Amino acid sequence: MCNLYRMTKGVDEVAKLFEVDSVRGANLADEVYPGLPGLVIAEGQARAMNWGFPLALTGKQGQKLKPKPVTNAREDKLLTGFWRDSFVHRRCLVPVSGWAEAEGEKGRMTRTWYGLPGEDVFAVAGLWRPSAEWGEVYTLVMVDGHPQMAQVHDRMPLILSHAAQRYWLEGTPEDALALCRTWEGDLTVERTNQLWSGGWAAPDQPDLL
Repeated sequence: MCNLYRMTKGVDEVAKLFEVDSVRGANLADEVYPGLPGLVIAEGQARAMNWGFPLALTGKQGQKLKPKPVTNAREDKLLTGFWRDSFVHRRCLVPVSGWAEAEGEKGRMTRTWYGLPGEDVFAVAGLWRPSAEWGEVYTLVMVDGHPQMAQVHDRMPLILSHAAQRYWLEGTPEDALALCRTWEGDLTVERTNQLWSGGWAAPDQPDLL
């Protein structure tokens, strides 16, 4: 799963790279965390949405709890109830400069960053939808992990080549499902000494469905 990624380019630069219009007005950080805004390519625009589909939760006494952001969607669950409508009707691209996974001993985990050699920005497959809780929201699609990250995690974002991006956005659901496979090229791997939390407390969330 992925609960932290980098996006180091500005809205206008990303819009130019993906040949779409840009929508300004959002204050976007270089590092994107669950529940915070990130840049999304949808409906011919580069615009901000909040990361994570809201999942309604109920307490032990039947009371409604604050919803939790679901930040990742498994490729084998895309046609199930929680994701199906967005997968069929609202697929998107998420520009990413690299994503992080937690590595090491519990309580002392550090950030290991993954990316593509020679690529400052690449596209990860996503889904989006409007929500009553947080406005427009998005999630990343996950597939089996790359061999280079086998000791760290068994899932990774679905990276789309330039040629595959149009099929993800405009193709049939069958076309899109055919793209759901592990990236076959090399990854860059950057191990750091930075603690995984880094002052940010990971939300108690069901982050992968």
